[in-house]
Amino acid sequence: MGKPLAIDLFCGLGGWAEGFLAEGYDVVGFDNHRHVYGSGDSIQKYPAQLVLQNVLTLDGRQLRNAAVIVASPPCTEYSYMAMPWSRGKQIARALRGEGEFPESYTGSRTIEDLNRLFDACFRIAKEAGVPLVVENVKGAQPWVGEARAHFGSFYLWGDVNSVGNAIVGPSARFGEVLRARRGAEANNGRKVPMNFHEFEKTGKPGRSFQSVAVEETGRKQGCNWWHDPESLTRKHSSRSAGRKAASAQIAKIPYPLARYIASVFKP
Repeated sequence: MGKPLAIDLFCGLGGWAEGFLAEGYDVVGFDNHRHVYGSGDSIQKYPAQLVLQNVLTLDGRQLRNAAVIVASPPCTEYSYMAMPWSRGKQIARALRGEGEFPESYTGSRTIEDLNRLFDACFRIAKEAGVPLVVENVKGAQPWVGEARAHFGSFYLWGDVNSVGNAIVGPSARFGEVLRARRGAEANNGRKVPMNFHEFEKTGKPGRSFQSVAVEETGRKQGCNWWHDPESLTRKHSSRSAGRKAASAQIAKIPYPLARYIASVFKP
């Protein structure tokens, strides 16, 4: 039997991929940009097979042999509107039809346009008929609906749930499909709480998801770098390779989260 396949949309530097590879998956990532930074022993690049393609052009029926799809669509506009800035609030009001956009604004002009990449993930997963986990920021919730779970500031939609402070899965939406793949005993509707510290050390889920795990490994800084005066991204111009490398690195999915999600959906 071959390895299960994970599809990684908007894959960036491969935070999802690292966890899935560790769990024995084959991974194919899709992005419109090849992220390669540094050189020699310090090089940073996507760790699995990479396909340079606009996710909007993907037909999910081509991905029916996948075990799971994970996705991290860009968070920039959601994050900006969630900030306590008058310009961001003005943009949000304008998107809701309650005023004019700021002068020189070049972003999304409709809610449909704002959510087009997020919505594409669900279209692709529906066409493929496989489970989906989408990661984004808390600020996306007013526009795409309440997240199903979160790991610190990494918010999750799709085929995951939460009970208290524990991320659990898979959700009932794909329960029948996954029961057929795993057997009734492996997926009998049981909840799977997650202690990410224990999982990182042992490879096995722990008893609970402790808040200390969020503070140490679940804090998403990507899209919020401008608040941190010590951030590497503030030391480079907005177009520099250093800025791009730092932004890509801090936006990566935490390894314990990626590996745990991979274990949940593993056939």
